[in-house]
Amino acid sequence: MIDGTVAIVGRPNVGKSTVFNRMLSERLAIVEDTPGVTRDRIYGDCEWLSKTYRLIDTGGFQIEDVPFQKEINAQVEIAVEEADVIIFIVDGRSGLSSDDEYIARLLRKSNKPIILAVNKIDDVSLIDNIYEYYNLGIGEPIAVSGVHGIGIGDLLDKVTEVMPYRQIDDHEGMIRFAVIGRPNVGKSSLTNAFLKQDRVIVSDIEGTTRDAIDTVFRVNGKDYVVVDTAGIRKRGKIYENIEKYAVLRAKSAIERCDIALVLLDASTGIIEQDKHVAGLAHEAKKGVIIVYNKWDLVEKDDKTMANITKEIRKQFVYLDYAPIAFISAKDNKRVDTLLPLIDLVYENLNLRIKTNVLNEVILDAQLDNPAKPHNGKRLKIYYASQVSSAPCTIVLFVNDPKLMHFSYERYLENKLREAFGFEGVPINIVCRKKSED
Repeated sequence: MIDGTVAIVGRPNVGKSTVFNRMLSERLAIVEDTPGVTRDRIYGDCEWLSKTYRLIDTGGFQIEDVPFQKEINAQVEIAVEEADVIIFIVDGRSGLSSDDEYIARLLRKSNKPIILAVNKIDDVSLIDNIYEYYNLGIGEPIAVSGVHGIGIGDLLDKVTEVMPYRQIDDHEGMIRFAVIGRPNVGKSSLTNAFLKQDRVIVSDIEGTTRDAIDTVFRVNGKDYVVVDTAGIRKRGKIYENIEKYAVLRAKSAIERCDIALVLLDASTGIIEQDKHVAGLAHEAKKGVIIVYNKWDLVEKDDKTMANITKEIRKQFVYLDYAPIAFISAKDNKRVDTLLPLIDLVYENLNLRIKTNVLNEVILDAQLDNPAKPHNGKRLKIYYASQVSSAPCTIVLFVNDPKLMHFSYERYLENKLREAFGFEGVPINIVCRKKSED
């Protein structure tokens, strides 16, 4: 769970990426002594005092019109917009500049908590350099050294102190699903079809939806939460102003949901970016339903649906457990088939198997098809236990976990699906060595 988002901003070459890497305790951003090395926003998660913060490293913001500066400034503005707390980095060696003053004026307009960090204070003799930064009117400066790690703990303590309180989710117990997909596949239209009113802007312009919007609605006495997300764009458009912003919002929505509806566009067919979008939900181990939208635009015969289903299974091999629905969100056709699927996947997400029944299935699977020997040894499964649901996680106690081949694990997963369904739900199988008595 992410407890807040922190943007690191400042003019070029003040050491933003060095501080960013130090806070992450890993070298994620490129660090060079050259202004403008970081042009795009870079994201990373930082843990401090049992809290997890999403950090955003930004390009250097400045007034001067240099190559890519307009695009960099736009990226910084987006980072500031999505952040809960802003760390403003200044250079403790070069002194206060007109760019620092300009950035300070912009940040004050955000009405968000701002932490002023004076970087490159590498020893005690430089500590007096921080005092001129009181002139920025932002507050008490914190002396830090990204290179040596000095003051980073104080900086993170301050982040924790000023981070706005996040209200506890009041949607507990409701079925929460996210509508995800690349831009212009009909996410907002589908959301409107669920809500039966235009609560979300619908447009043919890619990137209309900027934020993830949670909306509660009730059908037949059951409450649902639908999350409409910004379209996930193709990588490579580095300076497109909303690309990473949209991806961040989509990932956040996936983290919060139980089930992801992966929308495909019948008018364009399946493209590589669809696989990237679906992969986000699969990797997050959420329930998944594949929704083939704009079905009204497809010329059909009695084999069309079967042929497209076969192609979807071919392109999304890793989602062979996901049910497929064919709809037209704009015309509200076949949308009524989705809620029963959502109910089914939610039920499967929370399915608990009795231990004795689970072990009977695993034993029968071994008897029907024993694992093949490896280096003279054969895998033996002594006992199975479901340790969690949403997603289903099953622990197998075995003689040697290294003997579990991925193909045999796949075989066991298929046997579990045959026995218990689990449609729309990933299954985690974990092998542990049985302790000796």
